[in-house]
Amino acid sequence: MSARVVVLISGTGSNMAALLDAAADPGYGADVVAVGADRASAGGLDLAEQAGVPTFVTPFRGYPDREQWNSALAEEIARFKPDLVVSAGFMRILGHAVLSRFTVVNLHPALLPSFPGARAVRDALAHGVKVTGATIHFVDEGVDTGPIIDQAAVRVEPDDDEASLHERIKRVERTMLVDVVGRLARDGWTLDERHVRLGSPEPGPAQASGYVAEENR
Repeated sequence: MSARVVVLISGTGSNMAALLDAAADPGYGADVVAVGADRASAGGLDLAEQAGVPTFVTPFRGYPDREQWNSALAEEIARFKPDLVVSAGFMRILGHAVLSRFTVVNLHPALLPSFPGARAVRDALAHGVKVTGATIHFVDEGVDTGPIIDQAAVRVEPDDDEASLHERIKRVERTMLVDVVGRLARDGWTLDERHVRLGSPEPGPAQASGYVAEENR
């Protein structure tokens, strides 16, 4: 049986679209059962509906405070009985009402713990780093502080601006998201304090992340 996945978006949903494409393969191990957004204008909602995936909107401004919004969002998510919730370009901080009920993973456009927050690409450029990248992590109640599942490096080129660097990071993010969600769904994971191991808890050789080397050749 495939794992049930709810994807949360705020914008165009390019990462969501990559998951939908991957889930079309019966061997992928995960089905996107719903797509939720914090705004009705999120372009990815149309893509999901065209693919026949149910959608919902929980508008942040529709509630008097963050706590009530989180509670409402949790109830919407619960309708679809997900095994995993994927924050894919979702620009809201999830609180206890959501995180106490669901396992949530998030993409971040930097190599955490460096450059958390909404301006990660800009902050990395301003700091003058030569290598940045992307991180997929479990979400906790901090800001980009949850246990790291996987990371991929992206070199900063001398002529990069925020847009060009972010675009290259996004390409890595999409590939990594599809790979990691599929592995979580098919093989499970173990968590030892902050150390995440995909698949069997038995120790063994690390699995190479091919998308890291290919992106940075």
